[in-house]
Amino acid sequence: MVDVAVLQDGSRKAVAQLARLAARGRGPEGVEAKVAAILAEVRRDGDAAVRRLTSKFDGVDLGKGGFEVGAREIAAARKRVAPALMRALQKAHARIRAFHSREREKGFELREPGIRTGIRITPLSHAGVYVPGGKAAYPSSVLMNIVPAKVAGVREVTVVTPPAGIRDEVLAAASIAGATRVLRIGGAQAVAALAYGTRSIARVDKIVGPGNIWVATAKRLVFGEVDIDMVAGPSEVLIVADDSANPEWIAADMLAQAEHDELAASICITTSVDHGRKVAAALARQCAELPRAQIAARSLECFGTILVAADLSRACELANQIAPEHLEVFTRRPRSLVGRLTNAGAIFVGGLTTEPLGDYAAGPNHVLPTGGSARFASPLGVYDFVKRTSIIEVDRKGFSRLEAVVTALARAEGLDAHAAAVTRRKTV
Repeated sequence: MVDVAVLQDGSRKAVAQLARLAARGRGPEGVEAKVAAILAEVRRDGDAAVRRLTSKFDGVDLGKGGFEVGAREIAAARKRVAPALMRALQKAHARIRAFHSREREKGFELREPGIRTGIRITPLSHAGVYVPGGKAAYPSSVLMNIVPAKVAGVREVTVVTPPAGIRDEVLAAASIAGATRVLRIGGAQAVAALAYGTRSIARVDKIVGPGNIWVATAKRLVFGEVDIDMVAGPSEVLIVADDSANPEWIAADMLAQAEHDELAASICITTSVDHGRKVAAALARQCAELPRAQIAARSLECFGTILVAADLSRACELANQIAPEHLEVFTRRPRSLVGRLTNAGAIFVGGLTTEPLGDYAAGPNHVLPTGGSARFASPLGVYDFVKRTSIIEVDRKGFSRLEAVVTALARAEGLDAHAAAVTRRKTV
């Protein structure tokens, strides 16, 4: 059953639903301790632990075939993918790569008398990409996670994905994007293997890619051992609309998120009660026609929301408060609102700009901050796969210009050895 009420902003029910939306994406209690135990087991026992845990959680014995998907298997998978889908993957890859190529940073150097300073940009050496299995295959996620790493100059990219029924299109996408290894392991044990390294799995510098609550928790717990992209939660869309927006299109875009996951959030903020009711009716009708209707209906029951704001200014305020992953603007003058919308992973401007265009082929990355983290986080990009190193060089003239400032500050902080490291050089 689709259960989406049309709520007036400020009503008791609307306030309660906004509070519920603010808490979206929080995982169940008790997962962290179990994940920590898995991480410790892999850290202690390496490959043997990965095999045990894969047998336990996935029902797959990796003892004979090993972890790696071989080059011949990947080549065979590419041949089995329908030509039309291969062309789509290649075109999407080209568009994503072209977009991310504009994100490359060059570093800089500043020169003044006696002093040189600057920033050097260096790619990470090895990235790990988690590709989920389960409810659907996500070759688009493979492209979105690997392409910015390769554009950044990362040499080694290791893909991990659950071993049961690895899809041909996933292997094809990994090959197109330039993955160097594909491993048939998933879950928290895969994250642990990438973070700590084992005899047969090299330790990586960064782990990216979506996963379930076990994977997300594992990534959070290994942060510090390695870098991570973000702790991603369920998918979400928020649509700011006035009564000019097509209710059928709005409903279709809400359902495009709802079919992902029972915990996905699909939100419409409109300026008209009558318009909101039309959207609700379209949701009920369209949901019943979906192959994944049960998942979508449950999602709408949990986090489906149609909220009526007094005007578009208030709608923008609410959107910034919720800080969604995807934010669509379907109004008479959508571009005029973009400057007011500051908290979103990606903004889709105008009724034709449906969110799936960004998921697959527009070019910008679809790995976006969720759960309100768009208040401070950004889409995945080339900048996530590089590190910045400061470079400082002084000669005698530069030393003379800095030494009095440095010794004064060091002594003010009670760090006399710092000051002495400077003053001893004055006599040379």
